[in-house]
Amino acid sequence: MEPHFNVTMNEYLPLRDVVFNTLRQAILRGELKPGERLMEIQLANKLGVSRTPIREAIRKLELEGLVLMIPRKGAEVAEIREKGLRDVLEVRKALEELSVQLACDRITPEQISELEKAAAEFGRASKYEDVTEIAQADVKFHDVIYQASDNQRLMQLLNNLGEQMYRYRVEYLKNAAVFGQLVEEHEKLIRHIKNHEKEMAVKIICEHIDNQVITVSDRIRTGRKNPENDIR
Repeated sequence: MEPHFNVTMNEYLPLRDVVFNTLRQAILRGELKPGERLMEIQLANKLGVSRTPIREAIRKLELEGLVLMIPRKGAEVAEIREKGLRDVLEVRKALEELSVQLACDRITPEQISELEKAAAEFGRASKYEDVTEIAQADVKFHDVIYQASDNQRLMQLLNNLGEQMYRYRVEYLKNAAVFGQLVEEHEKLIRHIKNHEKEMAVKIICEHIDNQVITVSDRIRTGRKNPENDIR
């Protein structure tokens, strides 16, 4: 079946990155579905590019866990599996605990202001039905906490993990019913980090991630790919 998406050119990005972003969003939005084969020639014709940037994009998508390379068959969109979710979020939970502990000690007044602005931006984004913008706002909020840890190695690990985590974040944020809870969790995190309350900050970040695991696991197990309150 012909995929229903088009490439949006960006004069500031190399073609390979434009193609990668296009395919990535098509997978995350469900325009390219789990199990669907990624045919290089078909995609190249669809996007009006050569096969080289398609091949490069598929390799990057494989690193993110969005694509699987099947022997003698080629590339296909990876299924969202509960084991993969738990593996990624167990690591995220340990790293996020450390990041909020360090942020409690090291955050600056300027970073507190950035964190508050990022939380407000997430609140605004959650009012509109664009899951990509909502996910980006959520990433930005957590990035401020990572920066406040003032630990370059930790930030690098979290940023690398973020690529693998992004699909689960988007799947979680498709459910508009969780937005109020997320806004509240962000507000609590800001308060505890601002007041240097490590124990409470760790408690909230653990709950924050556990809620994501529970919600996405339920969607995977019950096959609720498109419940009525989903956004795209």
